[in-house]
Amino acid sequence: MLWQAIGAVRDLGRLHDIASVLIRYGFGDLVRRIGMAGALERAGRALHWHEPEELARLEPPARVRRALEELGPSFVKLGQILATRVDLFPPEWIAEFSKLQDAAPAIPFAELLPQLTEDLGEPPEAIFPRLEMQALAAASLAQVHRAWLADGTAVILKVRRPGIRPIVEADLRLLARLAEIVEAEAPELRRYRPREVVRHFTLSLRRELDFSAEGRSAERIAANFAAHPEIVVPRIHWPWTGGRLNVQDYVEGIAGRDLAAVDAAGLDRRLLARRGARAVLKMMLEDGFFHADPHPGNVFYLPDNRIAFIDFGMVGRLSEERRYQLAVLLHGLVSHDAEKVAEVLLDWSGGAEIDSETLQPEIDAFVDQYHGVPLKNLDLGAMLSDLVAILREHGLTLPPDLALLIKAFIALEGLGRQLDPDFDMAGEATPFLERVLLAHAAPGALVWRGWRALRDTLALVAGLPQDLRQLLRAARRGKLLVQVEVLPLKHFGDRLDRAASRLAISVVTAALIIGSAIVMTVEREPGLPSFGLLGFIAAVIGGIWVLFSIWRGGKG
Repeated sequence: MLWQAIGAVRDLGRLHDIASVLIRYGFGDLVRRIGMAGALERAGRALHWHEPEELARLEPPARVRRALEELGPSFVKLGQILATRVDLFPPEWIAEFSKLQDAAPAIPFAELLPQLTEDLGEPPEAIFPRLEMQALAAASLAQVHRAWLADGTAVILKVRRPGIRPIVEADLRLLARLAEIVEAEAPELRRYRPREVVRHFTLSLRRELDFSAEGRSAERIAANFAAHPEIVVPRIHWPWTGGRLNVQDYVEGIAGRDLAAVDAAGLDRRLLARRGARAVLKMMLEDGFFHADPHPGNVFYLPDNRIAFIDFGMVGRLSEERRYQLAVLLHGLVSHDAEKVAEVLLDWSGGAEIDSETLQPEIDAFVDQYHGVPLKNLDLGAMLSDLVAILREHGLTLPPDLALLIKAFIALEGLGRQLDPDFDMAGEATPFLERVLLAHAAPGALVWRGWRALRDTLALVAGLPQDLRQLLRAARRGKLLVQVEVLPLKHFGDRLDRAASRLAISVVTAALIIGSAIVMTVEREPGLPSFGLLGFIAAVIGGIWVLFSIWRGGKG
């Protein structure tokens, strides 16, 4: 039961808010099925099950998006994570999740001042001779103010909203519990992997709340582009940067959405598209550490056709093996090699049950439809979207790091085509893919992988006697346990235990009735009728409990 899972009264008010919003947007049946309604009713909170007519006309993706917006910052961030899961949701859902804007009204600077002074260690005016009280931008977790250092350097102060951490942590606790219950009680929703999504979201949001982690990510990417002056990453000012405050250089340029200003400034759109694509491809395929949200709001165009990337709160990481697999996949799409594409997808399925005899022909047909298409006419973003749709139809999901990468890749190609309608993403990606494949097959790389495999094998063989000795010792002591947990049987056992409890109370109640009736007929002994009356009262209480238990079980 959800009431038992909650365990902490501190989250009950927030749970009521969540249930109310879900009901208002037409998800009352889900609230009932996962037990939220019963928990809140027992806590004495009323739920109104009326669904406004205006909301009833909305399509399900729009209703979910509106509900997430109303639920607050944590759920807006959750929607943004869901927008990266192109492997779980069809395009109409991804489009709605992508509309979630991380915007919020700015709070007065006076409310930020105590926290800002504490983080700086002294009043802000002692460090920033000039500081704009009006927020430059405001989001759900933080807001940004522009300031100037004593040497005239323009900077921004990204300040975390005071008191936001406890709210976020409460939401994360509830989401984790709700994900467990949804997987157990709503089988048709299991394909969306709610527990996996919430776990990934929790890690991402906690990293995003730590502004020093964002600073380290920015510095890491800046170091990777040290030899590329055309790519700009704002410098982090570490003396004043910490978990709740990020101070970095202010970037003054043309916003990625303002194409008219790009033309007015005389910048070369085609060059900007190529430089942006090469920068992100380098992050993905060479560095293995990439900006996971390269939308126009996080990109600025500077004089001399330079490009600045900002906001490294959401980054992705790819291991060397993942980069190789991605290179094989993309190279297979570009070179129309269906067998390579299928091999990678089967590896990514993570051992999930799949009918490869059905999947292989679909991938063959998919790749074959691009046979003979010139490289510059290939739309890699659309190809990846169609490929992920095939995975979705087979009930397969991508690992979170790859889902994030594919979403970033699709956003990157959209940004490139916005700058240059003739942008050739496949042509830009091909040299990077070939370098990754050649590096993987280089003699040094082969020797290193062979040595690593040999080392792991030797370590396994060396540890085998000790593992066997511990196993045999546990068996001799009778401490060798084999635990098999079958959830349906556990559920059946719980129901059987409740039925036995009701039966026991019923037997005791019947015995009290019979015993009390006998005692009350004895008139010679003083006081015995009183004991009989007490027995009848106890029997009434027991009977009421049994009836209430049966009614509650039937309702559940």
